[in-house]
Amino acid sequence: MNAFKPDWSLPSNIGALVTTCEGGVSITPYTSLNLGDHVGDAVENVQANRSILRQSLPADPIWLKQVHGTAVSTPSSRQTFAGNVIEADAAVTNIAGEVLSIMTADCLPVLFASKDGKVIGAAHAGWRGACNGVLESTVSQMLALEPGLVGSDLLAWFGPAIGPQSFEVGADVLEAFIQSGQEILPSAFTPIADKPSKYLANLYLLAKSRLKALGIDHIDGANFCTYQDSRFFSYRRDGITGRFASLIWINPQT
Repeated sequence: MNAFKPDWSLPSNIGALVTTCEGGVSITPYTSLNLGDHVGDAVENVQANRSILRQSLPADPIWLKQVHGTAVSTPSSRQTFAGNVIEADAAVTNIAGEVLSIMTADCLPVLFASKDGKVIGAAHAGWRGACNGVLESTVSQMLALEPGLVGSDLLAWFGPAIGPQSFEVGADVLEAFIQSGQEILPSAFTPIADKPSKYLANLYLLAKSRLKALGIDHIDGANFCTYQDSRFFSYRRDGITGRFASLIWINPQT
C-alpha cells in the first residue's frame, strides 16, 4: 500500500494517514487502492483494499456514507447506528482507537485535532458541504466533546483536493457562497477570460476563511491538486474512478 503521513505537527498521541491510488488490487478504472464501495468497483476488491489499509491502523475505520451534507457522526450518535450505515459527512471522537475516515476524489478532506490530543475530527468538504457549513458543524461537535475547548485550541490539515488552477465552476457556486454569508476574497473565484460566467474556485481558500472565522489559525496542508497529481483519484479528471482516504485517530495507550 502506498500512503503517507500528513506533514503536520500533531500531538504525539495522534496518528494520521492518507492513502493514494496505488498499492491495491482493483483494476482499471479503479486502479488500484480504491476504498469506495459505491463507485462500481467489485465488492471483493474493495474489501481486499480495505484489508490492506487495516494493517496500518489500530482499528477498522469508521466508514461514512457521504452525501455532501453537514451531518456529523459523534460517539453518542454512533451507538444508535450499531451495524448500520452511518450517513454523515464528518465524524468526531474523544475515544482512543476509533479511526475516523473521509473518502474523496477531488472534494476537500479536512482533519482536525485539539492541541492537547484529546479530541479529533474529520470532514468531507466539497463545495456544497463547505458552503452549507460542514466545517462549522464539525468544529461545534468537537468543542462539545471537551468542555472549555475553543476554536483556537484546534489544529487543522487540508488534505488532497482539486486545486485552484483546476476547479472550474459556474456562477451558481459563487452565488451560493455569497448567499451563505461568507465574505468572498477576490482570489477565491477567478473569472475565466474566455468562458463567461465561469470561474476557477479556490476550495482551499474558501475553507480556510471559514476556519479562521472560528478562531482556528493553525492550518496546514493545502498543497495538493488531485486533478493534476496522478497519485490520487480525481472524479473531474477521470469520471469513473475510485476513492482514497484521509484518516485520523487517537492512539490507544500502551
